Amino acid sequence: MDAPNASDDFIPAGLAAYGIEADEIELAVIGAAHQTFWPPILELLQLDTSQVPVERNPDLSQAPPSR
Repeated sequence: MDAPNASDDFIPAGLAAYGIEADEIELAVIGAAHQTFWPPILELLQLDTSQVPVERNPDLSQAPPSR
């Protein structure tokens, strides 16, 4: 027996917390977006950036210098 997908619970609950009503089609679209974007987000969260040098005082008005 498959375990239920946690997003099936927290997406409608999160929308309800903000007073947003969503029908089955809207929930299906949100669920599809979640299935598309959540795995790469989890990969980014697991990425080890400890070896990346810290950029001190970046000038965000310009593109980074090419290396």
